[in-house]
Amino acid sequence: MELAYIPSPSSGVLYLGPVPLRGYAFCIIIGVFVAVWLGNKRWIARGGRAGTVADIAVWAVPFGLVGGRLYHVITDYQLYFSEGRDWVDAFKIWEGGLGIWGAIAFGALGAWIGCRRRGIPLPAYADAVAPGIAFAQAIGRWGNWFNQELYGRATDLPWAVEITSSADGRVAGTYHPTFLYESLWCIGVALLVIWADRRFRLGHGRAFALYVAAYCAGRFWIEYMRVDEAHHILGLRLNNWTSVLVFLLAVLYIVLSARKRPGRETTVEPGAAGADGEPGAVEKDGAEPTGAEGDAPAKEDSETSEGSKASETSESSESSESSQGSEASKDGAGSAKKS
Repeated sequence: MELAYIPSPSSGVLYLGPVPLRGYAFCIIIGVFVAVWLGNKRWIARGGRAGTVADIAVWAVPFGLVGGRLYHVITDYQLYFSEGRDWVDAFKIWEGGLGIWGAIAFGALGAWIGCRRRGIPLPAYADAVAPGIAFAQAIGRWGNWFNQELYGRATDLPWAVEITSSADGRVAGTYHPTFLYESLWCIGVALLVIWADRRFRLGHGRAFALYVAAYCAGRFWIEYMRVDEAHHILGLRLNNWTSVLVFLLAVLYIVLSARKRPGRETTVEPGAAGADGEPGAVEKDGAEPTGAEGDAPAKEDSETSEGSKASETSESSESSESSQGSEASKDGAGSAKKS
């Protein structure tokens, strides 16, 4: 008999009076708001305009939802197109089923379109929103708790999640709450990216690449614990292989980008007030501005040079006046002798 466990909700639908609100959709919506809010703060701190992140999210979020659903349906096609299944269920996104790999890929495409329309570099935008995306994933994973899905192997640990039986083949019992493991891991990833970005001043997409690499590292071992139906290649689940591949690509990008384009972008949004690189701009992390203070030594040298020139001029005029005075005295003496 289990002494403690995490109970699952009896229903995945919350009711606000007569209005039904599905827990899965609610978690996704809250996650999007958190990502946009935090991304906006980071974007402004980098020198961008307020509201730009939300404007681009109008492109990125719909693309991400479509891409996430497409990835899930394609990689788990048997759930919708095999015998006895209804293909219409492929459009019921509120019942769960978003592949993060497709969501990030298509979301990046949507963000690229939005950035291109605003004349903004996509890597800088991606760096700003990376921690927010990780927090959004942490919140969104609780949607799986509402739907009683994506749990791990059976366990009697105190933090096991209770799963009830259903017509879909779920067996009642207590299992590893992989949704909770991934939620906590994503919070850690977000904090890691925020710290590394402040410490190393990551730029040109490296903060986003760090988020991707760190997430993949955690997704690998969490995916390994899951027991839901999935395709396997050489004994590993498909998402395990995807995690390995994407992790290697992200690390490779960090290395090559640091060599080719070190440092951070000086301007992230053309024309934005307070953008890095404007005269007199002082960054929050304590970096010295490149304006008047940086030019002070040159001015001092100039003043010293001008002072020495003035001294030389004064000395030459004094010597000239002295020679003229001696010549005048000589002339005066000569005149006195003649007279």
